[in-house]
Amino acid sequence: MELSTLKELYIHELQDLYSAETQLVEALPLIAEAASDPDLKAAFEAHLEETQIHVTRLEKVLELVGAETGGEKCKGMEGLLLEGQSLIEEDPDPETLDAGLIVAAQKVEHYEIAGYGSVRAFAELLGDDEAVEILSDTLEEEKSADEKLTHLAMTVINIAAADEPLEND
Repeated sequence: MELSTLKELYIHELQDLYSAETQLVEALPLIAEAASDPDLKAAFEAHLEETQIHVTRLEKVLELVGAETGGEKCKGMEGLLLEGQSLIEEDPDPETLDAGLIVAAQKVEHYEIAGYGSVRAFAELLGDDEAVEILSDTLEEEKSADEKLTHLAMTVINIAAADEPLEND
């Protein structure tokens, strides 16, 4: 697709997010399985359900603009998921793996937040009010997922992973 207009870029980015979300739908069950902390496992499972809704919403927005879901594979998400998979394959102790899974998941969330923020801004400029509403809902859910991961990291996971407290020199 030639990108010579904002609408073409908008569609391209929507398709990229669609690819990213569908990759995440495939990866989240494996990530949840790798987590040892029950609250972290539950957070990943809950986010899988949200992500499936995000896929459906993107299908709706793409339909609104008259575009297909197809496009190139999102290389950004592919890379982030490969990083997470590499961590799992290193087989660290369970507490350290949980802390690393949060890092990997937050990288994904920040990637998605940037993507959804951008396409929402494009939808606003293009006057697509229905898409703005749909994309805003997803953006807020991505931000909420990031906040939940931060809370888990700071109150449970990172503490469990610490072999010993850091000393201030």
